[in-house]
Amino acid sequence: MQQILVVDDEVGIRELLSEILRDEGYQVRLAENASQAREMRSQSRPDLVLLDIWMPDTDGITLLKEWAAGGMLTMPVVMMSGHGTIETAVEATRIGAFDFLEKPIGLQKLLGAVGRALKRGSVEPHAPLSLGSLGRAGIINELKQRLERVRGLRTPILLAAEPGSGAEVCARFLHQPNTAWVAPDNTAALADAPFELAEKARDGALFLHDVSELSRLEQKGLLLLVSKLDKYNVRLVCAVSRSLPDLVAAGGFDARLFGVLSAVTVAVPSLRQHREDVPELANLMLARGIEAKELPAKHFSTAALNALRNHDWPGNLLQLENVVRSAALTALGDEITLEDVQRVTASFDLEPVTPASSLPLDLPLRDARDAFERVYFEHHLALESSNMSRVAERVGLERTHLYRKLKQLGIRVSKRHDEANEA
Repeated sequence: MQQILVVDDEVGIRELLSEILRDEGYQVRLAENASQAREMRSQSRPDLVLLDIWMPDTDGITLLKEWAAGGMLTMPVVMMSGHGTIETAVEATRIGAFDFLEKPIGLQKLLGAVGRALKRGSVEPHAPLSLGSLGRAGIINELKQRLERVRGLRTPILLAAEPGSGAEVCARFLHQPNTAWVAPDNTAALADAPFELAEKARDGALFLHDVSELSRLEQKGLLLLVSKLDKYNVRLVCAVSRSLPDLVAAGGFDARLFGVLSAVTVAVPSLRQHREDVPELANLMLARGIEAKELPAKHFSTAALNALRNHDWPGNLLQLENVVRSAALTALGDEITLEDVQRVTASFDLEPVTPASSLPLDLPLRDARDAFERVYFEHHLALESSNMSRVAERVGLERTHLYRKLKQLGIRVSKRHDEANEA
């Protein structure tokens, strides 16, 4: 049975909403203020929250911001207000609210919003990290301020970021909620049919993981697409992990495209640039995994968190998430110790080695070649933590050809995992 948390300081509204929703077959919990809602959310994740904006202790917008910053906004939230404004509704959806209802709420409007929100929640049960949850360090606060300043611009935004450092998190912050979000894992469409991508992203956002990896044909298609962004009302946000000026100088990147994309550039800090945020991020990742029932209920020791803070994190947020997950799954006790963290981080630093003697040499040439290529690509995928741009660069293949080769060899790389690595 789906659970709905109703948060409103007016007892009559709480009881009315509770009666309606229970008659519809939902399980309902009631909170009369933000403090109660905060406590209930810390105990369990509801499938939906109906949240009043104006409350005496803490207003609903502030509570929504708290949940977003703490990584607790993993469920849809529908805001309610008896005297709301368009500005308030826009602010709520920008933070992460799913919908906004004005009191008095009609029965059909209520049930329609609840149905849509629950359907959305069932499709996206685990929200990605938000910009607010990236940390509190000064360099992250500056990043937030810069993104706020360019948020209203319609020009393309270039995010200079190491792989895994949170470029997609920043791009999602720039994205208008409840509009199209297109982030293709294969950029071949830029060369073949760039306007199909624009059509998919119409009135929304198009995010490209790493434009430094685009082929010349893909660059040409992107340049053509940029000239038509206004027609499709598309916000273009691109991440880049390498120096585009160097690529332009070497003849590997189109100078005109560079000029268009780099007009507004924001640098995204690597994780080692805000190490002080690592303990809080690790605890957040662990808590989200436990809540999603993907990880056992465990906690980090103080020494373990200190070790995480002092690590270099060449793979940034993605590497931290993988270490947290591995440590939680393999720690023998309820506490994740310093030894657990050292063991896991050491294993991530090892390069996998496959001795030649383990390769099957008594097979027909074609089968032996496939076996070798399978080992070869698995080696490089492990070496680069499945970062497809880096793997393509290492093995000397364009990303399109790399995807095709992996599919041919039966090597699966999940889209979600690849996107996280490319962000």
